[in-house]
Amino acid sequence: MEEKQNKMTLTPIGVIHSPYKSLGDCPRQASKSEVVAVIEVFEQYAGGLKDIEGFSHLILLYWLHKSHGYSLLVRTPWDTELHGLFTTRSPNRPNPIGISVVKLIERRGNILQVKGIDAIDGTPLIDIKPYVPEFNFNDRDEKRIGWLTDKIKR
Repeated sequence: MEEKQNKMTLTPIGVIHSPYKSLGDCPRQASKSEVVAVIEVFEQYAGGLKDIEGFSHLILLYWLHKSHGYSLLVRTPWDTELHGLFTTRSPNRPNPIGISVVKLIERRGNILQVKGIDAIDGTPLIDIKPYVPEFNFNDRDEKRIGWLTDKIKR
């Protein structure tokens, strides 16, 4: 019997236009960015933006197209110790998918202006989802941030 291989296909739905020309230009985390970026949703997907203006924040998923290789142990700017890749936000990953929660400023047709992104100019956009706090977090649950405790300001 022939073994079937799983195949994943990602199709960009748009492109991120930002003032960041290289990884070194980007802030360490999107939450630290006050920069306004432009999200261009390709025309064939623009119909999916219906009603998006009703949301103050969006979750953007994008392909970190400048990422090359990865290590399962990573040293971050917040610590001198090595940590497991999956306990970090390193852009160098087996599947280099970036995620940012951004503030929606304005929509004009297939163009979204957003604030709070850490993607470089030309980054392929994979998906957009509305940010709904009630769907993402249960305030009764304790939130732990692992090895980052006492390393970042909350």
